[in-house]
Amino acid sequence: MHTCPGWYCGRQYLPDGKLSDCGSCPRGFRRNETSYICEPCIDAPTFYDWLYLGFMVLLVLVLHWFFIDMVSMRRSFKKDVLILHLTAFMEVFVSGVLSLLFTEPFGKFAVQSCGVRNLSDWYTLLHNPAPNYEQRIHCTQEAVYPLYTLVFIFYALTLTCMLLIRPWVCRKYLPRQSKMSIYAAMYYIPILIVIHALIGGLLYYAFPILVVILSVISCAYHFAVKINQSISSLIITTVVEPRNVVILVGHWCLHAYGLISITQLTDPTLHSLLLLLVPLPALFYIFTAKFTDPTIFS
Repeated sequence: MHTCPGWYCGRQYLPDGKLSDCGSCPRGFRRNETSYICEPCIDAPTFYDWLYLGFMVLLVLVLHWFFIDMVSMRRSFKKDVLILHLTAFMEVFVSGVLSLLFTEPFGKFAVQSCGVRNLSDWYTLLHNPAPNYEQRIHCTQEAVYPLYTLVFIFYALTLTCMLLIRPWVCRKYLPRQSKMSIYAAMYYIPILIVIHALIGGLLYYAFPILVVILSVISCAYHFAVKINQSISSLIITTVVEPRNVVILVGHWCLHAYGLISITQLTDPTLHSLLLLLVPLPALFYIFTAKFTDPTIFS
């Protein structure tokens, strides 16, 4: 048996039928742990893998919507703001579709994956072996194909689509304020690329908890900025104003997404019932806000 050192070094068949020296497997290949031969990845992504990719898509979309809403400085839905939100959604949607089409098998809404086995699969650069502490063998590769590069492709396409589409829409709707959302995206998308490059593996395992925590914090912030913190006022402004209803439902959807990612619906009946707890953080804030009023402690 032609063994290879390290966790990711493998051999390939040469044109003459012989085996190559141990090295990195080509993109879309991963070594067989028994024969140490680089074999093509033909597995389908797991449900959790799709949830992770969905998280990356939602992250960009939420940031787009947040900055559009912030720079528009509108406290109610207007036609121009809605068009900008819809434009951002279309940019992200088109980028997501193209990302799938650009991944093996090309031109199909299907993905062939190597699968994720360990956290180290995301950081093969740190696991290049040096047998007998001599010459190091470079076996850096995308062991989690295509979860690593697919996100980079999506970010690049999102930035491209935004620069091709958004300026024309902004020119017609809110020409003064809306252009700031473009400038913001030109900062946070590269930042997301760097974050994914450095801690993509950590995010893969931690994103369900992050979604739940951030959705709860964001929901609390949404209510905290209101001047009147009485129970009746919080309920009325939430129910009567369409903008507040949409924002609250959005928080609930993100919270539900986090719970689904944590449980992966392995027990459909029990885990579906857990989704009934989604409104709990909002209700908890509304009914306990009066006890945190700073005036009662002065």
